Amino acid sequence: MREPTRATLRSKAATAASAAAPLELGVIVPTFKEAPNVAPLLAKLEAALEGVVWQAIFVDDDSPDGTAAAVKAIAALDPRVMCLHRIGRRGLAGAVIEGAMASAAPFVAVIDGDLQHDETLLPLMLKALQEDRADLVVGSRYLATGDSDASALGATREAGSRLANWLGKRVLRAEVTDPMSGFFMIRRELVEAVAPTLATSGFKVLFDILASQKTPPRYLEMPYAFRARVAGDSKLDEGVVIQYLGLLLAKLSRDVISPRFIMFALVGASGVVVHLLILDALRQHVGFSVAQTVAALAAMTSNYLINNAVTYRDRRKRGLGLIVGYLKFVLLCSVPLAANVAVATMVFERGPSWWVAGVAGAVVAAVWNYITTSRAVW
Repeated sequence: MREPTRATLRSKAATAASAAAPLELGVIVPTFKEAPNVAPLLAKLEAALEGVVWQAIFVDDDSPDGTAAAVKAIAALDPRVMCLHRIGRRGLAGAVIEGAMASAAPFVAVIDGDLQHDETLLPLMLKALQEDRADLVVGSRYLATGDSDASALGATREAGSRLANWLGKRVLRAEVTDPMSGFFMIRRELVEAVAPTLATSGFKVLFDILASQKTPPRYLEMPYAFRARVAGDSKLDEGVVIQYLGLLLAKLSRDVISPRFIMFALVGASGVVVHLLILDALRQHVGFSVAQTVAALAAMTSNYLINNAVTYRDRRKRGLGLIVGYLKFVLLCSVPLAANVAVATMVFERGPSWWVAGVAGAVVAAVWNYITTSRAVW
């Protein structure tokens, strides 16, 4: 591992002087496999925040590439840098929340560890908050004029990002151009006020913070150009999209229904499709009860794998844990399986179409499965 360079560290005299001044800004950096970016990012923060008393809190989800060790090596020499090394917890949203709650600064900024955000905007954001012109300042990818060459996302991800923003604005009923932004600065007290209600899984923490406020915060947006990734891996995939849809629906329900339950239900709906397809394929060849049992087991397997990858991605099981979790999942879901088959068979024998009977049986087990597996499996 490369030793921290002198360029990344302030002189001892300057550090001592800043330690006597009140802390102004906490910079939260959620990381996963960002080891090569740690020292360059701190050098950029050092240059951008000259004259500001700041701290950088790296929240690392136990990166296998030694990101936490890279941060701690610098933190041992620079008291402005600290590392929250999370074990057994995953998710950008949860990392941001924990980082913000760990800071004592009146204002906290969120910036990615992949060097794609423009750190030179931080002083302007801070000035707007200190002058009480806003409670929140959002770095927006969509305020810049001209073509969206600012999108280092690529065409597909940019289109998806714009759709996510459009949906988010419909839920927020606010004209924020980039409510999905991962680059923003906010009064820490606003995060603390809603922290218990925020979803710790998923990526769209700014949207969640905005949607959870009882009184809409005053906000400003500042344009910036989204840079190309220097190192590390993108954390955006299909699972994140599904999590975001779950968060949207949860906010539409005013948090009566949790995002995780909505995702579990969406996965369950896909399981119903699997169930019906297999039931339809088998019912002509074997008895209905046998076909219903096989279809239920297949849907159970599908639901487990998708829930592990999406609904509980922050607690995702791998290797032997994946197998043990599957056995627990099947065992727990088998408890209502008899009721599933019995109800479906009864409905089928009384005349409705086969698919009505199949759905009736599947619905019987849904609530039981969510409650028990969320506690015992994940």
